[in-house]
Amino acid sequence: MAFEGLAERLQGTIKKITGKGKVSEQDVKEMTREVRLALLEADVNFKVVKDLIKRIKERAVGQEVMESLTPGQQVIKVVKEELTELMGGEQSKIAVADRPPTVIMMAGLQGAGKTTTTGKLANHLRKKHNRSPLLVAADVYRPAAINQLETLGSQLEMPVFSMGTEANPVDIAKQAVERAKEAHHDYVIIDTAGRLHVDDDLMDELQQIKDAVGPQEIFLVVDAMTGQDAVNVAESFNQQLDISGVVLTKLDGDTRGGAALSIKTVTDKPIKFAGMGEKLDQLEPFHPERMASRILGMGDVLSLIEKAQTNVDEKQAKDLEEKMRNMSFTFDDFLEQMGQVKNMGPLDELMSMIPGANKMKGLKNAQLDEKQLAHVEAIIQSMTKAERQDPSLMNASRKKRIAKGSGTSVSQVNRLLKQFEEMKKMMKQMTNMQKGKKGKGMNFPFM
Repeated sequence: MAFEGLAERLQGTIKKITGKGKVSEQDVKEMTREVRLALLEADVNFKVVKDLIKRIKERAVGQEVMESLTPGQQVIKVVKEELTELMGGEQSKIAVADRPPTVIMMAGLQGAGKTTTTGKLANHLRKKHNRSPLLVAADVYRPAAINQLETLGSQLEMPVFSMGTEANPVDIAKQAVERAKEAHHDYVIIDTAGRLHVDDDLMDELQQIKDAVGPQEIFLVVDAMTGQDAVNVAESFNQQLDISGVVLTKLDGDTRGGAALSIKTVTDKPIKFAGMGEKLDQLEPFHPERMASRILGMGDVLSLIEKAQTNVDEKQAKDLEEKMRNMSFTFDDFLEQMGQVKNMGPLDELMSMIPGANKMKGLKNAQLDEKQLAHVEAIIQSMTKAERQDPSLMNASRKKRIAKGSGTSVSQVNRLLKQFEEMKKMMKQMTNMQKGKKGKGMNFPFM
């Protein structure tokens, strides 16, 4: 999960204060000291941390907390609200042109993931908003930059406008907008050139493209894992180009992710999107409140629901419920469900979105092992169709054959069969559960 190290420190710190009937000024002082250290360790800008801690202190020792029936929880509320405000307060949506196409310039240094993010953004606009983007290859300097974008366009089955490496990037941008008008594309996303560092030539070219096509948005793509350097790059680009927003890549990594908490304050420009993985569908709109909740261990149910709606087939879900009720759920169904869950993202990230999951008995120290999940898949795929439909067919020789075919052991095959039967019973109980009844605990094969 993004900010994992920071999240652990902050959750440990605020846990000490949550259950207290009374909160003293000394309690608040100790908590804010720990919060300050956690933020600085995560590479949040020193001045940003100083101002944040000052605001938390002022509110936490104020009347709204001290006279509350649950002062510990009120302190957490204050910390969450201040973290949310630090990251921008509320989600910032894409500005849209009065008349299509809406033009988006993608800027950034080499290595930040700009070209890939261009493809991800186009994919997001098509999947979530039913739009028709035109990708524009305007980076004529980096070897293979045009080929990379064309490959992405091919994977996404989207058009890419290119004029080769000899053309002027300003001309490419202008002609791309004209092409978009002719072909009725409602978005033009321009992948501009990057550099190893900010220089005058780069900024002059970007300014010329900006003047030529008048983009509605200029997104700066920055690598969240570069820490404070990401903030410095954002500040420099903003001063010279007046960016409209930031896209953070590699936010699924934990290294110095606190840079994301500094960018809004330093540039006064919102974080628009966050890259949460390498796949072309792993770009999410940035929701400051949801991210603050996840950092503080409060979960992020809305994002979890959105992921499920995108990746889970409604008809399949209804069919599955019926199979659970009459105990006809098979290994084929299980394999299908595993595929849908995997499409939603890494398991530990999904768990971080469930409120209180980090405190639940059995889940707190559960190892969400993706390799174990792969073993389960291999075992099921090594079964015959008849065996997947009716596990009772299994005998010693069949189990031995399945273990050999999946690169596992007979004991692992036995364990999966036992867990599968337990899960079928549990699912039947859950779907038929009457009010007040409780089912037994469940041991998922991938935990």
